[in-house]
Amino acid sequence: MTSTDSAQQPADAPAKAPAKDPWDLPDVSGLVVGVLGGTGPQGKGLAYRLARAGQKVIIGSRAAERAQAAAEELGHGIEGAENAECARRSDIVIVAVPWEGHGKTLEALREDLVGKLVVDCVNPLGFDKKGAYALKPEEGSAAEQAAALLPESRVAAAFHHLSAVLLEDPEIDEIDTDVMVLGEVRADVEIVQALAGRIPGMRGIFAGRLRNAHQVEALVANLISVNRRYKAHAGLRVTDV
Repeated sequence: MTSTDSAQQPADAPAKAPAKDPWDLPDVSGLVVGVLGGTGPQGKGLAYRLARAGQKVIIGSRAAERAQAAAEELGHGIEGAENAECARRSDIVIVAVPWEGHGKTLEALREDLVGKLVVDCVNPLGFDKKGAYALKPEEGSAAEQAAALLPESRVAAAFHHLSAVLLEDPEIDEIDTDVMVLGEVRADVEIVQALAGRIPGMRGIFAGRLRNAHQVEALVANLISVNRRYKAHAGLRVTDV
């Protein structure tokens, strides 16, 4: 038998399934999204955009009253609750807290986040006279810190490069940007991609596993420099995809 013959499949071998279309994403419209840190600019902006797109959203804060006040201000059916209640009632939980409180917040909510899909969008940054610069957490990135602190949750990373100014502006209907999504499980990544795609103008793009999160988080320091120089609210677009 020749090498060519030996490479041929038996006649009765099952046909290979066609490759899955990477843009065939799940319907996430019925999922409840919680936003920890939802009273800060980034969290409020994300909550507003997702709720405006028809998503059920709960804002979380250490103080329920602050969360409820922010929810009333934003409208669109958004609710406010203390962080633990927000985590328990949500299917997907976006972490948008300041880097300084990231570890302590997640540690305190470990039990409430068991089994949840947790989407980390925190950027570890420092600032000095030269501007913003990236910090390198001991675990490698904020997302990897979240994964280490939440062993019974499913952790993904996304929504790092969005301008809070654009997110919160009710006069803007579409936000022209791509969202880098990182994670270990394809199904979870696709849920987050689909969630990003609910916001007009946005696409969720798979950008690797969590070990690649540091450079995605760090790129925000570059975008801050771009924005300062050009007085802009820059985002990212991935070409040829």
